[in-house]
Amino acid sequence: MTSDDIAQPGRPRSLRTYAALSPEQTEAVLALLAEAARADGQQAVSEQGRLQLRGGEREGVSHLLLSVDGEDGELVGYAQLEDTDPVEPPAAELVVHPSHRGRGHGRALGAALLAASGKRLRVWAHGGHSAARHLAQVLGLTLFRELRQMRRPLTGFELPDPVLPEGVTVRTFVPGQDDAAWLAVNAAAFAHHPEQGSLTQRDLDDRKAEPWFDPEGFFLAEREGRIVGFHWTKVHEAEGLGEVYVLGVSPDAQGGGLGKSLTTIGLRYLAGKGLPTAMLYVDADNKAAVSVYERLGFVTHETDLMYRTET
Repeated sequence: MTSDDIAQPGRPRSLRTYAALSPEQTEAVLALLAEAARADGQQAVSEQGRLQLRGGEREGVSHLLLSVDGEDGELVGYAQLEDTDPVEPPAAELVVHPSHRGRGHGRALGAALLAASGKRLRVWAHGGHSAARHLAQVLGLTLFRELRQMRRPLTGFELPDPVLPEGVTVRTFVPGQDDAAWLAVNAAAFAHHPEQGSLTQRDLDDRKAEPWFDPEGFFLAEREGRIVGFHWTKVHEAEGLGEVYVLGVSPDAQGGGLGKSLTTIGLRYLAGKGLPTAMLYVDADNKAAVSVYERLGFVTHETDLMYRTET
């Protein structure tokens, strides 16, 4: 653990970095995130980032806590830095409590992230709000990536019957039995994707332990007993949303329509649960995937932006 105390007129500001958070610190961060989500209409830290708050130390992950009135004072800001990609710069997410914005806390967190990363940094701005864009400019970051959230209704639309390639069958995921095989196919399917392609057994276990996990909505496509594709769905009960959570096809099975068939199977499953709307995330520059989803009735709902230092 390291510390960096920053002077602020009237209320001293303390910024400290931890390899792991205590249960009390974790709860404080989650409360801050909840307040920010209520004000902003979306989470400032991704699902992966929220999962990494718990469970002790994780290789390459650090947590920055910004408080006022000293080390044990009120938590007003949080940032997470993940340095696990062997090629890309470290990636970060940050948030400031809604009632403490406009006082330089975001800039302080950003400056600390730049220092910790050796000025090689990528930062997510979920929702692409104007304040985040301004902070990126102040920190000297440039737009690097656009992640779209797309949605479509699940009611009043006819979903076509899926047509699977010859020799392919579909079943649901069996926890424990399918873990290693699925992780291998996921890594191959997302070799180009720094977050999804690097999932580990611990990451999968984190998700299996979540209340939303349901193997009945996790579909595996097999050919001759080998997994060649998958569609993992997720239900957001409170929001009434069904998510195309992860959809992947093994490189040697691409181009035969399996991805579209798996998408349809998952959407029909979500519609059968009575959910009114489906959502998914896709990179804006993945033109082929965007085109497939648009043909299935999806339209862009909002965007997340990633900024980075100049390389």
